[in-house]
Amino acid sequence: MPSRFEPCGLNQLYAMHYGTVPVVHAVGGLRDTVRHFDGENDGTGWTFERATPDKLQWALGQAIYTYQSHRESFMQVALRACHQDLGWDHAAYLYEQKFYEAKYSH
Repeated sequence: MPSRFEPCGLNQLYAMHYGTVPVVHAVGGLRDTVRHFDGENDGTGWTFERATPDKLQWALGQAIYTYQSHRESFMQVALRACHQDLGWDHAAYLYEQKFYEAKYSH
């Protein structure tokens, strides 16, 4: 998703829910919901920082390389993306935790 502006980013949520691994421009809601996979972390897709053709091509290349050469890692990325809890209850809980951290951090 090479969006230049994405305030919410619902399409990647739908895609991840059904097991499609996203490749996104790290902007707005896309940045908030897709963690870049670098081969060693718990990423949920691939991101690129600037909306240029070469950056999109690089991220797609990373995804294709992982799919072709490290199929098990690719499947783990898909499963992590699919099993994320991105519902409102979880978001509200995390938001509430930030308030508690702020209140008791003195």
